[in-house]
Amino acid sequence: MKIAVFGASGRIGSRIVNEALSRGHDVTAVVRAPETYTGGNRPHLYVAKGDVFNADHVETGAFNHDVMVSAYSNTGGATPHSIAEVAVPIIKGMKQAHVKRLIVIGGAGSLEVSPGVQLVDAPDFPEAYKPISLAHRDALKIYQQENELEWTSVSPSEVIYPGERTGKYRIGTNQLLKDEHGKSHISMEDFAAAILDEIENPQHIRQQMTVGY
Repeated sequence: MKIAVFGASGRIGSRIVNEALSRGHDVTAVVRAPETYTGGNRPHLYVAKGDVFNADHVETGAFNHDVMVSAYSNTGGATPHSIAEVAVPIIKGMKQAHVKRLIVIGGAGSLEVSPGVQLVDAPDFPEAYKPISLAHRDALKIYQQENELEWTSVSPSEVIYPGERTGKYRIGTNQLLKDEHGKSHISMEDFAAAILDEIENPQHIRQQMTVGY
């Protein structure tokens, strides 16, 4: 498959690129500054310049690909709200490119911890993480109104960290996953593996999904 990854230089995006290449896919890493991209010169990897906030750049980056992945995060001083703002040019650009399959990296805050209560609204949710979590929730609402693209919003567990690729994880939809010890966590490597599994075998079209141990 041909996979375009926006945000390919980030912690999640870089692991999605690595996982996709390890499976033999053709990957286009779309980044703002290709000259500083450290993804390396590898077979089946192509590097392109593009800004995910520009619908025309999204069109160019996604064109002639089977799927687009948005691993955008508000680094470099961008406001948390930019996470929601970027949904509009992504949707517009993909439609212009006539590419329907979209994977968006979401947040854990929009996952339910009890019926009708999302993690971000829980009393003990850290205030410092609220702006980003609320922005991810706003972005999800935008995608949920989109009926033309075949989108999937993928939320990590409450804690996501650089770690080991075990290939063992559980998949859920809109409820926070916890292990037998009550801990909600996933490695970035297994998170990337789950995303590639969803790309190769779609199970959550126009749905939120989550990954955890």
